[in-house]
Amino acid sequence: MTNQTRIPAVEVTGVYGGLVKTMARRKLGIVPDSIGVLWQHRPVMMDMMKFGGRTEKWDELDDGLSVLATMAAAATVGCSFCLDLHYFMAHDKGLDEAKAREVPIWRESTRFTPLERLVMEYSEAMSQTPPTVTDELSDALRAEIGTPALIELAAKVGYLNATARSNIALGIHADGFADACGLAPLATAGSTGVASRP
Repeated sequence: MTNQTRIPAVEVTGVYGGLVKTMARRKLGIVPDSIGVLWQHRPVMMDMMKFGGRTEKWDELDDGLSVLATMAAAATVGCSFCLDLHYFMAHDKGLDEAKAREVPIWRESTRFTPLERLVMEYSEAMSQTPPTVTDELSDALRAEIGTPALIELAAKVGYLNATARSNIALGIHADGFADACGLAPLATAGSTGVASRP
């Protein structure tokens, strides 16, 4: 990690710590520095991880739309850890990496379908302070994906906002998940419009 967290990470130790590190390596390929920060309040860490795992089991919203939605929310809020993690997850799930890579510049990109753009617009609107979701946007999405998927979308974006804002407040930054699996850097809008590393 190139940036220092606001709360210094501690060593994750003991039998339970060994299990947590093994699970992280199995799922992510590395043990994120954030685990050493959250290890200092294990009930919070475990409950957030459990709930995050449960959101992955919901199945009304298409996986590709789900990843685009959470990445758009992360980009809006400014959570580099979340962007990096969800980009890696897109790769891990066999989703379209080229699209995932361009979520931070989705408005300028030509890769996305009208539905994908609608989902990312909704995610952005939900992630504003205060949220700016309109009846028209909600109705348009509900007509496209149905009520259960819209509820799931709102819940996933809401959960992402909770974790993203916590990460930002704690100073938890990108941890190199995308780098670890050889993914191209996430696109950012440069002054020339050329994609560059954030």
